[in-house]
Amino acid sequence: QVPLVESGGGLVQAGGSLRLSCVASGRAFSSSSMGWFRQAPGKDSEREFVAAINWSSTSTFYADSVKGRFTISRDNAKNTGYLQMNSLKPEDTAVYYCAADLSRYGIVPASYSFWGQGTQVTVSS
Repeated sequence: QVPLVESGGGLVQAGGSLRLSCVASGRAFSSSSMGWFRQAPGKDSEREFVAAINWSSTSTFYADSVKGRFTISRDNAKNTGYLQMNSLKPEDTAVYYCAADLSRYGIVPASYSFWGQGTQVTVSS
């Protein structure tokens, strides 16, 4: 089990920045791949891949929509993952979720076994 808790969301103007954190419990986090996903408002919206990082931080991957603006990182000593979001746009508005899994990271939700509860990010125009 890798319980996860996100924080750092909020309301920001377009062009602003936020840093999301994902704190994990237990030792398994340091051996886990981690991903960030988001789900935009609307009951039919899908959970969209944002970024992923492997356990050793030697490999990262980003969705095209956030490449060059968002940075994923982690500090295994602190059992914490991060998503630094710069140059935010109104279309980045969503609930952001962190996820973890003991296998290689993926870009679909089914790749991850453990999820946080989400944190709301709202970008005003």
